[in-house]
Amino acid sequence: MLQTVHAVFNHPVARKLFLRLRYVLALALLVWLAAKADAALLPMGFLMSLLGEAIQLWSFASLVKNEQLTARGPYVLVRNPMYLGRFFLILGAVLLLGNWYVTVAYVVLYYFYMFNRVQREEVRLAQLLGQPYRNYCARVNRFLPSFGRLSDPAVRYFNVAVMVHNNGHWNLLSMLAFYGALWGYLTYWR
Repeated sequence: MLQTVHAVFNHPVARKLFLRLRYVLALALLVWLAAKADAALLPMGFLMSLLGEAIQLWSFASLVKNEQLTARGPYVLVRNPMYLGRFFLILGAVLLLGNWYVTVAYVVLYYFYMFNRVQREEVRLAQLLGQPYRNYCARVNRFLPSFGRLSDPAVRYFNVAVMVHNNGHWNLLSMLAFYGALWGYLTYWR
């Protein structure tokens, strides 16, 4: 059963199709979410998404993609902070539905997405960055942060120019625009 699920998440045709349709699917999900969202859950959902966005911004401000091993900022604590941040960012929106079945389904689907995507990425990064990356993988957890490393000075790394280069500012503005539009819709039009 699990092999079948992993095979679906790694199927090249399915991945290409999802990649092509991701914006249409996201827009459809956002419209559905707006229609079903509980306005009373908006502050909780926003704060959860804000946590995820903060993790993502910190990741964007630390990462030099495909050129060097990034072992600073949140990458000192966990190998995949960007996916962790995205999990909380989307979880905030899912919580607006107030439906635990949908929340559990999201958590399970995101796990399979993240697990399979990270496995593919780790193979590519090991080929690209070699032994230093393998040593990094041996020291730093894949998904669960090691908060014992918070005293490492490299954790405090945050470079605004790197964040802008990685388009982190657009990510933040998109999240704020989504919640602003949703708040306006739930407050004035629904």
